[in-house]
Amino acid sequence: MPEPATGAAEVSQAVARLDTVRKEIGKVIVGQQDVVDGVLICLLSGGHVLLEGVPGLGKTTLLRTLSRVLHLKYSRIQFTPDLMPADIVGSMVIETASDGAKSLRFQPGPIFANLVLADEINRATPKTQSALLEAMQERTVTSGTTTHQLDRPFLVMATQNPIEMEGTYPLPEAQLDRFLMKIVVEFPSREELNRIVERTIQRDEPELNQVITRSEILELRGTCREVVVAPHVRDLAVNLVMATQPGTPGAHPLANKYIRYGSSPRGAQALVECGRVLALMQGRFHLAVDDIRKVAPAVLRHRIILNFDAHADGQTPDTLLQELISAMARRAEG
Repeated sequence: MPEPATGAAEVSQAVARLDTVRKEIGKVIVGQQDVVDGVLICLLSGGHVLLEGVPGLGKTTLLRTLSRVLHLKYSRIQFTPDLMPADIVGSMVIETASDGAKSLRFQPGPIFANLVLADEINRATPKTQSALLEAMQERTVTSGTTTHQLDRPFLVMATQNPIEMEGTYPLPEAQLDRFLMKIVVEFPSREELNRIVERTIQRDEPELNQVITRSEILELRGTCREVVVAPHVRDLAVNLVMATQPGTPGAHPLANKYIRYGSSPRGAQALVECGRVLALMQGRFHLAVDDIRKVAPAVLRHRIILNFDAHADGQTPDTLLQELISAMARRAEG
């Protein structure tokens, strides 16, 4: 499909900006290109990302680096069992004026930033998790009768450790659904680990440049929304979500056998939104079947719930999605 003449310049400009951002991040982060791209996709789609991986894989460093490259306000919240909702969103404090008069003033919490790292989100109680997830969904914080708007862009990157389950409160499925993507951070290869150690023993820290401004990020977000979605690609997103619904006419046989609950409608919306950003990253102004195929695992893995048979047979969301995505993509291309 040829690019519209009016959009060609926009596409090349957007690709150049995004490549510059990735190059700057690469000065600090070794490898993990899928993770970096996933976080950028969520930022430009206006969604939030959940990262799952063992400690020490650079999850915290990634968001801090992104804030420096994009010159956005960054905050980190360490989730612990005694963390209270007010520790996240803020609270009312009493102020005493010079004449002795007292007044209440809202003290904003760390949620009032552009990039918020929710470190080990599953360590906090459900009440505290809900306070964060409400701010994520509504993009506002209400204190008393006053509603405070959160600045745009606003991205929450939550992390959770898959190996240490003691003393944790796993996120309920309805709250997991609020995350646009769930990205699994893999252990680096031997070559990447060598490069990480090499950078560790260097004396000088890499100098990062601010490559795009906040207004340019919002402009890029608007450009992503103009990416053309053909009817057959939109149908693929819908068919893929329907394939995860057991007991329905469009269900895949594996879904009937292994899935207890399929993806919500948010899954289909996320496939299209994330796919559009990926298409633009690759220099296209139209969404392709391959874009949906690439973003589908990260978009859907946290939106399906497996039954007992799946666990007994050693199935995981990723193994099932691999089959479902291949089957639906073949049908769309055929």
